[in-house]
Amino acid sequence: MRHPPVTPDSPLVAVAHGSRDPRAAATVEALLEGVRRRRPDLDVRAAYLDHAPPTLGQALYGLAEAVVLPLLLTEAYHSRVDIPAALAEITSRRPRLRVHRGTTLGPHPLLLTALERRLAEAGVEAGDPDTAVVLVSAGSSDARANAVVARMARDWARRRPWWAVTAAYASAAAPVPGEAVARLLRAGASRVVVAPYLLAPGYFADKVSREALAAGAERVSGVLGPAPELAELVVIRHAQAVRQAERDRVYA
Repeated sequence: MRHPPVTPDSPLVAVAHGSRDPRAAATVEALLEGVRRRRPDLDVRAAYLDHAPPTLGQALYGLAEAVVLPLLLTEAYHSRVDIPAALAEITSRRPRLRVHRGTTLGPHPLLLTALERRLAEAGVEAGDPDTAVVLVSAGSSDARANAVVARMARDWARRRPWWAVTAAYASAAAPVPGEAVARLLRAGASRVVVAPYLLAPGYFADKVSREALAAGAERVSGVLGPAPELAELVVIRHAQAVRQAERDRVYA
C-alpha cells in the first residue's frame, strides 16, 4: 500500500551525540533555535544518542511522521549504525510511525563558510597567505570519515590562498592537533591557527585547544555551534530528506 505524500512541514528530530558537559546540549538548543527562526512553521525537536535527554524515542513520542536528521558533521559509526539501530527498535514497537532519515550535515560548502566565520571571530583573516590552518575533527575509527575531513582540508586550501591547510584528529587517528601544529611550524609556517571542526564545546574542544596552544598555535577558533550557516544547513538537509522520501514513495 502506498503511503500518503510526504509534506515539507514534516517534523524534524535532530539527533546529536550527547555529552555530559551541559554546554553541548545548550549549543544544540541554540542551533535549533536558529532553525526555528528560519522555519517557524516546523516542529523542531532535539534528541541525543547518549548522556543527555531526550532519547530519540522520547523525541519521537506523539508523532506519526518525522524527518530524523543526524546532527553530526561526518558520516561514521553513529550515523551508519547507532541511529538506524535506534530507529529499527522504535519502529518495531510503533509500526505506524513513518520516519524519513536524512544525511549528516557534512560535507557541505556552508561548513567551510562557518569555519571561516569562527576564525574571523578569533582575529584570523580568511585566506591569509602567511597563515597555516589545522582543521581538527573529533576523529573516527572509520577511515572513510577521516578521509572526508582530509578532503575538506584540501578543498579549503584550493578555495583560499592559505600558507597551508592540513587535517588533524582529536582521537582515533593521526596526526593529533599538537603534531600537526608542530609539523607546520617546522616546515616554515610563520603562523599556525587551529579551526575545530566540532559542533559543540566539551571534552574534545577543550583537548584540541589545550594541545594546539601548547604546541605553538597562535589561535584556536571557537566550535561551529549555532553559526547561521549550520542552521541554514539543517533546513537544507530537512528539505532534501523530504524530497527523497517523496521520490521513494512515488517509485515504491
